[in-house]
Amino acid sequence: MAGAADIVRVGLIGHGYAGATFHAPLISAVPGLSLDAVATSRPEPIAERFPQAKVFDDPDALLHDPGIDLVVIATPNDTHFPLAAAALRAGKHVVVDKPFTLDLAEARALLALEKETGRNLTVFHNRRWDSDFATVRKAIDEGLVGVPAHLEIHFDRFRPQVRDRWRENAGPGAGVWFDLGPHLTDHALLLMGLPDRVTASLALQRDGARSDDWAHVVLEFGGRRAILHASMLVSGGVPRFIVHGTAGSAVKQGMDVQESQLFSGMTPGAAGWGEDLDPLVLHKADGAPRSIPAERGDQREFYRLVGEAARSSAANPVPPIQSLAVMAVIEAAQQSAAEGRSVELPLSDAERAEWLASF
Repeated sequence: MAGAADIVRVGLIGHGYAGATFHAPLISAVPGLSLDAVATSRPEPIAERFPQAKVFDDPDALLHDPGIDLVVIATPNDTHFPLAAAALRAGKHVVVDKPFTLDLAEARALLALEKETGRNLTVFHNRRWDSDFATVRKAIDEGLVGVPAHLEIHFDRFRPQVRDRWRENAGPGAGVWFDLGPHLTDHALLLMGLPDRVTASLALQRDGARSDDWAHVVLEFGGRRAILHASMLVSGGVPRFIVHGTAGSAVKQGMDVQESQLFSGMTPGAAGWGEDLDPLVLHKADGAPRSIPAERGDQREFYRLVGEAARSSAANPVPPIQSLAVMAVIEAAQQSAAEGRSVELPLSDAERAEWLASF
């Protein structure tokens, strides 16, 4: 049990879908973290859900509250950079929801500011702790498919009606590629490394769509490939992960359940939390398909590690150079789609070396 001096006091900026569904419940479920303040334009739910938390209508007031150690930014994408920069300058540790920033230049500026201030800067790549990804990663690490030659990751949904929300409106940081692309990209980089080139196609498919709702991105690693796909018009039947390698193939059909559990109001860590009953199916040339039980997902681990890093010199669970590499892919894909050509990954030799050293 953490003592009072060991408690990391957290201030959350934004209590929309991401803040209310993911951040607040996960923070509250991790020993050693205390959700002490929330900045939101809708204060009513805070008093009911988190009566101990102070409520601010101005994010700047929260940033300068001396009682806050860690600031979590769960606001629209175009506010991530200015709020994260202000929080670092205010001497706070920072968690930014994905995407890290709107572009690579902003990501580089935040990395420089993190080094200047000596604070921890982390991006909420919570899906590193999803059951589907953990299961596929373990299979690859154990050599069950040999060397991966083809990786395919889908993040598909069936939402045929365009909703009036900032993620689906026109504007900077909107669209399915900015929303789901960071998760797809982060997984691909962890499983395959840094690509040489990026080729992308983005489209608006639904009636009334105002930003891209279909994304198909191919990453090249020499002769190996990773395909990242996101769509709003898929009602089922598409595997979440497909891996073809030199020793066999692996297919993970179902998706991690934690988002649906959080949306339903389940407390993180409750009975059944993160349990995935859908197995990985391993295909070998010399035998029948074999089912491998899925790992349990637990996104609380992200915030547990963030808390440890804030309290001590423990490792940052998502070093910002790794998130900068994700933004390099996001930006290259946008450029590729706009110009109709493949684009080399826009990272310097120094950034590539720093990325490799971060693991």
